[in-house]
Amino acid sequence: MSLTERIHSDHDLVKHLGNWTEAGHFEVKARHGAAVLDLRSPALPDDVEIHLDMDRAMVKLLVDDATAIDHWNLRWTDRGKIKDSQPSSTGDKAAGRHIHLSGSATNSEIRIHRGGIAILSAMFSRAYVQDVLRAHKSDGVPTIDDPARGHQS
Repeated sequence: MSLTERIHSDHDLVKHLGNWTEAGHFEVKARHGAAVLDLRSPALPDDVEIHLDMDRAMVKLLVDDATAIDHWNLRWTDRGKIKDSQPSSTGDKAAGRHIHLSGSATNSEIRIHRGGIAILSAMFSRAYVQDVLRAHKSDGVPTIDDPARGHQS
């Protein structure tokens, strides 16, 4: 049985950074808001499904360089686009993690931040500052900038 994470952003900014889940299914509902999902954790499955319901919203996905994004089943209404500096290679099964986007987006935008840009996006957050302070107090290491660092296999 696979876990399902539900993320709701209504006129709000919601951020989930670091090792925050092990779910393979996500339902994201964003209306006039923004959601940031860190999908770089090694605890996540190789195939991730994200069902989107977006209206004048932005969803930012933080992923590794080898992640393939499949948005074939995503319906667009009015304006909208996916901003990704690297084209998706959905046919290459050996690449790494595969993220499948479905649902609908109305006047919305999906941003894909990969590699170093994903690290910087995670580091420029209050959660990262709190993570660094926690790591310093406990003689540990911060994990928001690199979720693989704190993952125990």
